[in-house]
Amino acid sequence: MNTLLLAASALVSFGVTALLGIWVVPFLHKINFGQTIRNEGPAWHKKKNGTPIMGGLMFIIGMAAAVAVFVPLYFSRSGENPNVMLMGIKVGGGFLMACGFGFIGFLDDYIKAVKKRNLGLNVRQKLLMQFLVAGAYLYALYRAGGGSRMLVPFAGSVDWGVWYWVISLFGIVGMVNAVNFTDGIDGLNASVTFFVSITFLAIAGYLQLVPVGIFAAAAAGGCLGFLIWNFNPAKVFMGDTGSLFLGGIVCALGFALNLPVLILLAGFVYLAEILSVVLQVLYFKATHGKRLFKMSPIHHHFELCGWSEVKICAVFSFVTILCGVASVLLVAFGV
Repeated sequence: MNTLLLAASALVSFGVTALLGIWVVPFLHKINFGQTIRNEGPAWHKKKNGTPIMGGLMFIIGMAAAVAVFVPLYFSRSGENPNVMLMGIKVGGGFLMACGFGFIGFLDDYIKAVKKRNLGLNVRQKLLMQFLVAGAYLYALYRAGGGSRMLVPFAGSVDWGVWYWVISLFGIVGMVNAVNFTDGIDGLNASVTFFVSITFLAIAGYLQLVPVGIFAAAAAGGCLGFLIWNFNPAKVFMGDTGSLFLGGIVCALGFALNLPVLILLAGFVYLAEILSVVLQVLYFKATHGKRLFKMSPIHHHFELCGWSEVKICAVFSFVTILCGVASVLLVAFGV
């Protein structure tokens, strides 16, 4: 029964997302909600100017349909177990957190589309709203009885005290923005997040946390359904609506498993992307104008080195698979 729920969650999320593209992509074209390509980017990206943004709405709806149906269906068969109730809040609250980040991205995309410019909300506005969303999620976990203990492979359950909440707050906002930076070429973010979701699905299966498995399966299905429309050459971009939402999903899955530390390993590509931006800025300031990379985030560096978008997606996905396997092995032998 549990296997059927996982498969059904993935299929519904995939199907709804893929089918929505038939209506959403032409609609976004019709209302002229297209991407404005920045001048400092790779010159060949200019041909993508006008490609519809906000495509992330497709997989948000697809994942919501799967989670809203199959997580309650599982709970209805599980009885009145306090642990089950806490898990329900972790999954449901985690999805709402992701939707909150997606809404911030929607505002950003809307401003870009209406003003016909590449910049939407400013950094201060984004960060303030992101901290509010992350803080609300963590407060909900606290009120639901979630403690400051976190599973760490080979160390067991470690109590971090008040630092758990502080590190979690900044960690969630940081990782959400790291996932956002991973969006920039056709198919990259959806491909990487698909394999990250598969990693958390495997871990949920090993730990027998079925609700988290349903959640992860929905995430994987939604990413795969979106790739039908987003793989090179992309017919639609997810926009910040989608990339910030996916960042919330990745964090929600890690916290639902009580293994947020594994987000760092499973999401290694995300970290590489945001660190490349930080290092580029620091190096630029320290050397008074020199660049460490040809362009950041780092996927653009490889692009300017002559790699095709398809090759970058393939290599970054392969790295994510390796990190995912390592994450599963850490749980299997260390938890």
